[in-house]
Amino acid sequence: MWIGRMRHAALQSASTSRSATAPAARVAACPAFPTIPPPASVRRPPPVLAILALAAVAIALGLGYMIGRAQCPRVPVPPPPPATAPAMSASPPTTSPAPVALLAPPPVPPEDRAVAERARLIRGYESEAAALRGSIARRDAALSQLNSFAAERRRLFADLAQARGETARYRQLVIDLEDNAPPPLLGGPGMPDDLKLIVGVGPVLERMLYQLGVTTYRQIARWSERDIDEYDAKLAEFPGRIRRDGWVTQARALHQSTYGATLPLWDHR
Repeated sequence: MWIGRMRHAALQSASTSRSATAPAARVAACPAFPTIPPPASVRRPPPVLAILALAAVAIALGLGYMIGRAQCPRVPVPPPPPATAPAMSASPPTTSPAPVALLAPPPVPPEDRAVAERARLIRGYESEAAALRGSIARRDAALSQLNSFAAERRRLFADLAQARGETARYRQLVIDLEDNAPPPLLGGPGMPDDLKLIVGVGPVLERMLYQLGVTTYRQIARWSERDIDEYDAKLAEFPGRIRRDGWVTQARALHQSTYGATLPLWDHR
């Protein structure tokens, strides 16, 4: 109340001072009229009172603010929300659904717990059995592959042994022919003919024929069908070579070209 009265007095003194100074200013501004001093009854109040009134008003305002702040409870100011990056897409903001209150699950009876535990154990056993069946299938596949590899290995070893045996037999045959073949008689009567000139007769067959006592074209040219079968059986490493290459016909032609004599045709029985 007293603060309002002081404010009213200050405002009234300020308006009085302005109304008193306005006519004097207008008269001083006009040069045609002489300066008339203000009457003694109308005087400006000293400025000290105005200053004191303003100071009192300021003090009163400050005291009122402090008293009101002390009496009112302080409300906590919430912190500002964190700044988030603006969404790049122009899609409207989606509102999150309202949280649903979670209800506590009802208690499970012991019988249901036992059934659930049994089902869990059965599922575990079934998964383990499936894994074991898969491992057994993979093992069987690996064993079958290993068995096929072992069979192929045995077959290759058998072929290798057979080839080695054939090589050893032919080597021994060549050694025997080289050791037991009659030496060629160079430049004398009864010298053996060059049987390698017959197509199909090589050095090995020539030595084999020498070992069998066949050394001339005449002997081969006079072979009968029975002789051909006999010598074909003796040359077991070269079956059918005599008839296939026509040794008899070639030997007759070579004898005629070498010695100039034509051999009579024998009855090849």
